[in-house]
Amino acid sequence: MELDVRQSRIIQSIDNAASEIIEASHNIHQHPELGYQEVFASNLLTEILQKHGFQVEKKYTGIDTAFCARKGSGTGPRVAFLAEYDALPGIGHGCGHNIIAASALGAGIGLGAVIDETGGDVWVIGTPAEETDGAKVTMVERGAFNNIDAALMVHPHEGYFYVTESLAMDCIEIAFTGKPAHAASAPWEGKNALDAMILTFTNINALRQHIQPDARIHGVILDGGKAPNIIPDYTMAHFYVRAKKRSYLNELVEKFKACAQAGAAATGTQLSIRNYENSFDDMLSNITLSERVRDYLVENLGVQSFRRAPENFGSVDMGNVSHITPSVHILVDIAQGKPLIPHTTEFQVAAGMSYAEETTIKAGKALALTGYDILTQPDFLEKARQEFSTALGKPPAKS
Repeated sequence: MELDVRQSRIIQSIDNAASEIIEASHNIHQHPELGYQEVFASNLLTEILQKHGFQVEKKYTGIDTAFCARKGSGTGPRVAFLAEYDALPGIGHGCGHNIIAASALGAGIGLGAVIDETGGDVWVIGTPAEETDGAKVTMVERGAFNNIDAALMVHPHEGYFYVTESLAMDCIEIAFTGKPAHAASAPWEGKNALDAMILTFTNINALRQHIQPDARIHGVILDGGKAPNIIPDYTMAHFYVRAKKRSYLNELVEKFKACAQAGAAATGTQLSIRNYENSFDDMLSNITLSERVRDYLVENLGVQSFRRAPENFGSVDMGNVSHITPSVHILVDIAQGKPLIPHTTEFQVAAGMSYAEETTIKAGKALALTGYDILTQPDFLEKARQEFSTALGKPPAKS
């Protein structure tokens, strides 16, 4: 696509700041921080954004390491680039969130360079703890994205994909309380909480034959008893229950609960169930916006190959944002054509290599150029909004 003068300035502004953007990526990569502990990354990003003329609000929506950096007129369309920057325990940036953060930073710098001429606003929103509790879910509940016309981000992967089909997910804790007894001399006096848990796993395994192919149920027992000669009076397990769509996930969770209730009924134990982390919605990729990011990467930024969506993907808290406003979650390549599995040491190494640097800059440019189109092409934005409304049967939160 032929770029106009302001689009060319967006590209030039990102090129001028490229060393700063890449240095930020490497610094975050070399200082991995777990969710809600990302003090270094949050401060680093906000300092750079302030330097480039953004007004920064720290502790955004009451979350210590979240932020919102704003630049623009305060009227007209509003585009948000989302930054993630939490790491994994023991692995560090094995999901490449340093690249997500740096690409959002680059996009903000690029679009921010022309925002006084385009009108509207560009926001860079720092969203902590994607790997654990999913801070975007809390931020959605607190209205962080209600006044956003479009939310865009990228995620590193083994190849370029313009659609993310993530699974909706509920994080469920089940616990059984029974009655202890001597396992040899008077086992009949006890109520075995471990038996209830084992029956639950058995029931779930029987259920698997009857669930849709895209659904997943997986869990671990975190407390299974204290000693083999004591009837366990307490057991507890954590499960992830996932499905392609939230509507089916809600049905599946009820069946999952029935499996646990049957275990309790069979053993005479008491069952408690709770959600121990935020629930993730399925990712609703806005194709209108996603294809525009893809087209800039292919036609203007030298990306050779783009596919629609990977065969399998996990769950992301960006899914919740995508049910509030038209959203993009593009997957960008850091693998150079080789197999690369997220949440591994190999992925962590790749996220700090020179090829990832090139991807980061290209991604920032494509996001910024798409953001420019959202601000300056009313018909394009309206098409994205209409797609959103049709997909969910409701208008975006900003109306």
